[in-house]
Amino acid sequence: MHIAITGANRGIGHALLTQYRAAGHSVTGTARADTSGTHVALDVTQPAQFSQLSQALTGQSVDLLICNAGVYLDKGQSLANGYPADMWAQEFATNVTGVFLTVQTLLPNLAPGSKIAIISSQMASHTRAPGGSYIYRASKAAALNLGRNLATDLKPKGICVGIYHPGWVQTDMGGPTAEITVDAAATGLIARFAALGPATTGCFETWDGHQHPY
Repeated sequence: MHIAITGANRGIGHALLTQYRAAGHSVTGTARADTSGTHVALDVTQPAQFSQLSQALTGQSVDLLICNAGVYLDKGQSLANGYPADMWAQEFATNVTGVFLTVQTLLPNLAPGSKIAIISSQMASHTRAPGGSYIYRASKAAALNLGRNLATDLKPKGICVGIYHPGWVQTDMGGPTAEITVDAAATGLIARFAALGPATTGCFETWDGHQHPY
């Protein structure tokens, strides 16, 4: 199986890449600033760079596309004087537009039976509204909506789309006191991706196999 993962140089993306390669799969990972030479250089906020991803995968089928690249810039911002406009633009460019452009770029590489996994968050759900983190919540809700609509449009082509909450993970984003390790999150997500099929396309699920309210 050939898998493509955005944001594969650290955190959940790196753990997914490592586990898939250990299982014998071929994996293409992207990184915003690749200094190792092991990833395709791609800043998903820069539309011109998507041609590099397209060129790197020319003629190669992608069985599973994992849209993992994401940022959480507005943690701790103040409602009174925080959340500047450029932060909204940057976070949406990564968490929403970047997902769409990734899928759009690799559509020629997807075939009937291919899958797309979008990493969103439980913070996307309208059932969770404790306040704060307005940009992150809104961007992940938009990514959820994007995934649901992609599932509708791609189902006739035999391509399945799933949206996933990876858990509260011990990464730079989640912090050291988060509930689960990156390896646990990756293991759970891999099981979810394997289970994704025509009957469940458009699903919003947690890393450990529960349906999440939209």
